[in-house]
Amino acid sequence: MASGNGSSVTQFILLGLTQQPELQLPLFLLFLAIYVVSVVGNLGLIVLIVLNPHLHTPMYYFLFNLSFIDLCYSSVIIPRMLMSFIKQNIISYAECMTQLFFFCFFVIDECCILTSMAYDRYVAICKPLLYRVTMSHQVCLMLMVGGYAMGLVGAMAHTGCMLRLSFCDANVINHYMCDIPPLLQLSCTSTSINELVVFIVVGVNIIVPSLTIFISYTLILSNILGIHSTKGRAKAFSTCSSHIMTVSLFFGSSAFIYFKSSPGVSGDQDKVSTVFYTIVGPMMNPFIYSLRNKDVQVALGKTLKKKVLV
Repeated sequence: MASGNGSSVTQFILLGLTQQPELQLPLFLLFLAIYVVSVVGNLGLIVLIVLNPHLHTPMYYFLFNLSFIDLCYSSVIIPRMLMSFIKQNIISYAECMTQLFFFCFFVIDECCILTSMAYDRYVAICKPLLYRVTMSHQVCLMLMVGGYAMGLVGAMAHTGCMLRLSFCDANVINHYMCDIPPLLQLSCTSTSINELVVFIVVGVNIIVPSLTIFISYTLILSNILGIHSTKGRAKAFSTCSSHIMTVSLFFGSSAFIYFKSSPGVSGDQDKVSTVFYTIVGPMMNPFIYSLRNKDVQVALGKTLKKKVLV
């Protein structure tokens, strides 16, 4: 199988999370459990939102898309990761580039959705009388289409630039997936264009959303502090706390990976940090948004009662 673009490498070896034999089985069982919980949690939240009409609001429309992306996101990464715990994980050049494409696509989509959710909370708390008009179905749809479009453009830019590189001899990726930094480290040709694309695309999709979210929550906090009722302040804070937790986990760990050093440098520390926003985040999000959310709890109760009665 030829990899194209002058590259002599037709397949890569993914080293996985660790090379210590005594940790392989425990980690395999741990991440298998995480994957099952992630799939069940996100799929369950998707079904719950679809089945309950009172959850058909902008907030849950965004949450539906977030769960869908997290479901796809974890499915792109974890099954391949699990293979590295039980045998040598060999991935073809084409499969590696495909995984890279979908990984970039879903990461950027998640950035955009989390930003849209912050804007939704800003409008709900700071401009409640205009909420239905401002967050109309058309606006929500445009935000989602724009997010998916940005994901597609970003993924094509990263993957297209990676396809132009040559991989001559080295084919061992010190990671559990085909990510940008470890792949750049293996290239035997100049990666300057790739590093520029990483700086631009990642910068736009982390810095701009982060600033948007920061401004939104600054305005939200200012508005909440102006509420005289303690109960009112507590209710306003509760509607934002879940989103703040998700944003902190996702943007904190992803920013650490891509801005702490050169894009071409990768190590064990990066792999551990990447676990938080590629694996732990998608698993935790359904619980973050359901355990602290009365609407979801009520919807779950009604759905379970219907199933019991049937």
